[in-house]
Amino acid sequence: MKMIHVLFLFALVSFTSHASVNDFCVADLKGPDSPSGYQCKPPNTVTVDDFVFSGFVAGNTTNTFNAALTSAFVTDFPGVNGLGVSVARLDIAKGGSIPMHTHPAATELLIMVEGQITAGFMTPTALYTKTLKPGDIMVFPQGQLHFQVNSGNGKATAFLAFSSANPGAQLLDLLLFGNTLPSDLVAQTTFLDVAQVKKVKARFGGRG
Repeated sequence: MKMIHVLFLFALVSFTSHASVNDFCVADLKGPDSPSGYQCKPPNTVTVDDFVFSGFVAGNTTNTFNAALTSAFVTDFPGVNGLGVSVARLDIAKGGSIPMHTHPAATELLIMVEGQITAGFMTPTALYTKTLKPGDIMVFPQGQLHFQVNSGNGKATAFLAFSSANPGAQLLDLLLFGNTLPSDLVAQTTFLDVAQVKKVKARFGGRG
């Protein structure tokens, strides 16, 4: 009898595992997004290409931050819809950086591939920062304010993994200076002078 129970449990676990592996919902990007993700494409329209992302290559780093993010999020890679995972490639030119930002919907894992990046995150009571080299991995807990700076002598590359198909991002610089809030109000809340605020607003497309 005990052997039968063992075999039953083994079969149950096997079926459950098999069902979990094959349970997916390829995103129908023509429909609306929601907190639970996109609606599923009809099964008869799903193809292998929905589960393959091509173009995981270096992006153009000629921009304000001297950095590029090549994302494979749900809007780029419909097969990850509902699976709680996505990836990206980060390339930072010499002297470039990813400024302070958060991912409201995901924890981030950074895997160093090339060059050197000084990265860190902060909480209300502590700062955690480290200079990373190839082979190093650093985790940034969900919602924590964090940054990455190329602190080496050449380009830097890292692969990123997220615990959400759509991690979202809020860049502090863009939030503060890429808006239409009057410059004097921004100055009062940041302790910068108005001239400095206007200068930075011009860089990030802000007005006011």
